[in-house]
Amino acid sequence: MKRCITIGVIIVICFLLQTTVFHFLELSCVVPNLLLIVTMSFGLMRGRTEGMLVGFFSGLIIDIFFGSVLGPYAMIYMTMGYANGFFHRIYYVEDVLLPMMMITLNDFLYNVIVYVFFFLFRNRLQFGDYLSQIILPEMIYTILITLFFYKILVRINLHLKKVKEAK
Repeated sequence: MKRCITIGVIIVICFLLQTTVFHFLELSCVVPNLLLIVTMSFGLMRGRTEGMLVGFFSGLIIDIFFGSVLGPYAMIYMTMGYANGFFHRIYYVEDVLLPMMMITLNDFLYNVIVYVFFFLFRNRLQFGDYLSQIILPEMIYTILITLFFYKILVRINLHLKKVKEAK
């Protein structure tokens, strides 16, 4: 129960940081995708099921506040969390390379999916502009934030495991 509450608080805090604080720290008109970092991290650290659940609730909160339809972002994040869970078996706490590669891949795929479903289907065909103005700057910014933010999530996860083992 404590783990669920902690993860819920992490999702809400990341959502608030992503939608408020980081808008004051925009680089090239983009903000880092903290909810994607949380989804990727818990998928790697805890497996497919928890990655999928964290992704679902991360996407759902975006759908509720910013979506015109309930579900697309929840589905995207849920799929990303589930896919990251496959790498749980080769994940080591000390390893930083795997999470950095995964967040790079996740952010790129996330933005391509968003482009296809929210822009391409509306006949906006300027993928080169979207790539250079949105995808690449957001990827770089998210990667840089992941270097610091991921370590915090690892510590929280280790603390939650210790609490669970103490019971």
